[in-house]
Amino acid sequence: MRLNAKQVADCTGGTILVEPLGTRSLMTGVTWDSREVQEGWLYVALPGERVDGHDFVAQALRAGAAGALVMQAPDAPTLLLAREMGAAVIEVAATAAAITDLARAWRGHLRGRVIGVTGSTGKTTTKNLVRDVAAAGRSVVATAGNQNNELGVPRTLLAADPETEVVVVEMGMRGAGQIAELCDFVRPDWGLVTNVGESHIELLGSRDAIAAAKAELLEALPSGTGRAFVNGADGYAGFLAERAGLAARSVACVAFDGAGRPDGVAAGARVWAEDVALDAEGRPRFTLRAEGLGDDPVSVPVALALRGLHNVSNACAAAAVGLSFGIAPDAVAAALASSVPEAGRQEVIAARGGFTIVNDAYNANPDSMRASLATFCSLAVPGSRYAVLGDMGELGEFAEECHRGVGRTAASLPLDGLICVGELASLIAEGAAQGGMDERRITRAAGVADVLEELDVLLEPGDAVLVKASHFMGLERVVEGLVS
Repeated sequence: MRLNAKQVADCTGGTILVEPLGTRSLMTGVTWDSREVQEGWLYVALPGERVDGHDFVAQALRAGAAGALVMQAPDAPTLLLAREMGAAVIEVAATAAAITDLARAWRGHLRGRVIGVTGSTGKTTTKNLVRDVAAAGRSVVATAGNQNNELGVPRTLLAADPETEVVVVEMGMRGAGQIAELCDFVRPDWGLVTNVGESHIELLGSRDAIAAAKAELLEALPSGTGRAFVNGADGYAGFLAERAGLAARSVACVAFDGAGRPDGVAAGARVWAEDVALDAEGRPRFTLRAEGLGDDPVSVPVALALRGLHNVSNACAAAAVGLSFGIAPDAVAAALASSVPEAGRQEVIAARGGFTIVNDAYNANPDSMRASLATFCSLAVPGSRYAVLGDMGELGEFAEECHRGVGRTAASLPLDGLICVGELASLIAEGAAQGGMDERRITRAAGVADVLEELDVLLEPGDAVLVKASHFMGLERVVEGLVS
């Protein structure tokens, strides 16, 4: 972002309450957290139920903010401080909406290719892989963490410069029409859908409705020049292509598949994995193959730092994007090999007690829970394996069966113990018992303290423990308790 105070006011319909000292000086970043303000950034005061960003305007100005976007005039001392600091203060009707207004205007300055990434599972990991692969040959800006909502998406655009060659935008959604709203200002050139699963089924009611919501990204791609990337192993790949009218609009389609050549999908190019195997730490090794993305077919070995067979599909998706950019296959393979997981996503931690923790507590849905369990059980563990599983959110009327289903999956795997924490997770325990797991290996815990007390008794050197749940459960506290 490079906008002066007048441009910010024009874009947002705002009124300048305090003129900046340098009227032509540019604001080069945006944040609504006064603690992360950097010199020259625009601070946006967001109202909240517990914390009001307007209370931190002065703090942001002292930290070097070049301007503040507010919904009400600050008090006299803060206005005076702004004048002394040479910073602008701009009043708008709604600061959250103003962030989108800024991004919509700034999008017109971006000359690079904008890639939207969505899907039921694997969005953040795939976004990171796409970022890392694209960075092998292009300048890249990508969504930070999983900031994929109505605030994080515009912030991603605002973080890019006109010279940025690739902007990777992760897009989340909780209901129909939300991705379309994001695409209205993101205006993606390319779009990637990782898969269609069961997350958010509470609000959408069926996988068909989830697929239709994900298809909104592909529907937004420009006719004639757009490019769609779909998971050829997903039963909804054809649905997505048809729903978005890719063929009718001459939008190129690339199919990817982590389990073999994606046949049966109307795609002009294909990327897939062959000879897939896991090493002793659950990291996939495979041969990356591709057709239709260059003059010659691609065949190159890949070794991932990420764990789990599910990440082969994510890697193939990112490779499809990189090869579409014309990045050399060897460079794509090297970028995939160097990409590492974020904290809280299958993060392997060696605890001082001689046991291993797999921290996957950032989020969970039935698909990712099953994938995480499978990955955990593929690791070479000299001792015992224990899984701590918590509630999964946003499943609505499907919650009971989804949790029981995860329990049945757990019962089919070589786990030495299962600790279920939370009201819904008690159904995981029930499903595990139904699936044949010995009740003596199943523990129902009321909270984090109970989990830690149980693990204190169980864990020995050489053991491993997986921690997985939706973020609202706060099971990262289990990890913190184990490593402290």
